[in-house]
Amino acid sequence: MASNKAKSTVSNLKSRALGLGRGKSGDNNTAILGAIIAEAIGTFLFAATVIVTQGTPIFVAFALIGIALIVGSLSGSHLNPAITIGAWLTRKVSGMRALAYIIAQFAGAMLAFAVLSYFIKGSDQPSADAASYGQVAPELYKAMAITTGKEWYLAFAELMGTFVFGLAFATALSVKRDRIVASTGMGFGLLVALVLAATAAGYVSGTAILNPAVASSLSALKWEAWSIGIYAIAPVVGAVLGFFVADTLRKNSDGGSDK
Repeated sequence: MASNKAKSTVSNLKSRALGLGRGKSGDNNTAILGAIIAEAIGTFLFAATVIVTQGTPIFVAFALIGIALIVGSLSGSHLNPAITIGAWLTRKVSGMRALAYIIAQFAGAMLAFAVLSYFIKGSDQPSADAASYGQVAPELYKAMAITTGKEWYLAFAELMGTFVFGLAFATALSVKRDRIVASTGMGFGLLVALVLAATAAGYVSGTAILNPAVASSLSALKWEAWSIGIYAIAPVVGAVLGFFVADTLRKNSDGGSDK
């Protein structure tokens, strides 16, 4: 009995170190606040990276690895409302923590947009002569407009991509002893997801984002039915499916060992 209790205590400590605690009555309010702030900072850095690199998958993937190493031990580095909802529905975080994370994520992403917009406004405008040679004023990267008649294709690309990322993220969470391995798994999982989704979306002249908060900073998430369906609902559904599949496979897997 004592041995089982000791193992449970160690497991809980490891989960909290990765930001996976369920956030129920035992949570310390100060610790939760720190996790929320870390999540906002992490999403700010992630959204800013997506904007300045124009969503290039390899840069975005390595950015996630770096940010996960920075804030992962503080908040779990969800950085994505779809991932947070997947974690909540699979009982890895509490509802209140999930709601706070989502608010922090949108705030961080919109702050990234505001800060970079401020620098754009302060940039030098091309002279008349330079403009005549094709030089244009710098502007922030934005998602392409949704092509009429291609909405379902884009929605499926988002769902497919976030399913892959949710599966990779949930699997990486099981690596509790090595933050570097877990962060790398998250980053390269996102790389695979983005390559697949961006290629599919590109076939129909669309943009794959896989993150509702970042979609808001790329002017993709608007108060329009298709916009919400493609860049909010589809990613959430995909991520939730990825989490549930990961949990199911983990319960029925022997880890590849014959012993």
